[in-house]
Amino acid sequence: MPTEEQAVGLLTELGLTEYEARCFVALSRVATATASEIATLSDVPRSRVYDAVDRLHRRGLVDVQQSEPREYRAISKNAALEALREQYESTIASADEALSGLRQSNDLEEKGAWAIADHEHVSNRINEFLDDVEEEIYVLLAEGDVLETQLLEALAAASDRGVDVIVESGTEDTEERVASAVPDATVAVTDLAADSSTLETKRFSRIVMVDRRSVLLGAVTEQPRPGQVEETAIWAKGPDHGLVVGLRHILGARIDAEDVFG
Repeated sequence: MPTEEQAVGLLTELGLTEYEARCFVALSRVATATASEIATLSDVPRSRVYDAVDRLHRRGLVDVQQSEPREYRAISKNAALEALREQYESTIASADEALSGLRQSNDLEEKGAWAIADHEHVSNRINEFLDDVEEEIYVLLAEGDVLETQLLEALAAASDRGVDVIVESGTEDTEERVASAVPDATVAVTDLAADSSTLETKRFSRIVMVDRRSVLLGAVTEQPRPGQVEETAIWAKGPDHGLVVGLRHILGARIDAEDVFG
């Protein structure tokens, strides 16, 4: 059963301070309360209660009765959650606008290889690559589990824009899935996807190269439950980055060879 501490923790994740969250939770337990009563119910020092409930009032989460002493009342749960949702979404929108207005130096993309330790984040990084693709996408798939609907849709969308989509896979099943979702793609089964050795429980999962200037290399971990994917990756961006240069040299020659895809 949910506890008051869980409620406090979740409210702080939505943007309240700990004292604000504790005061709101305390007020949610009673019809009305004075600052002294809130301090007792919430374990917030009375000297800090006044500031906390004042901020809650400005957020529209607490009503104040101008009596002596003052009485405070929390608005309903549904109204509070809706108000917090609107404030959260407004903050996200403002952050998006502010970050979009920043100028980024192109020099930064050529420095360092970046590590990703979560499968969802690996997929998100690949989607960002595919959103920016202009001419060519090369994908080498060793693991069918990483060929998600989201990736297939992104490849299809890029293909529809006239981008050359080239996919090599380790199995005919994966080849058929790609060919069905992206009819204009160049798809082939290859031994290059085979990984005969593992490091503990790690094995190669995929390589993505976009416009021969952005690359990502992934690896998956053996999982006890079928369908569960645990993936990590490294990625780099920039035509002069060492990792990009190396993979472009190897994969570019392969892509251009007539006996491979011709």
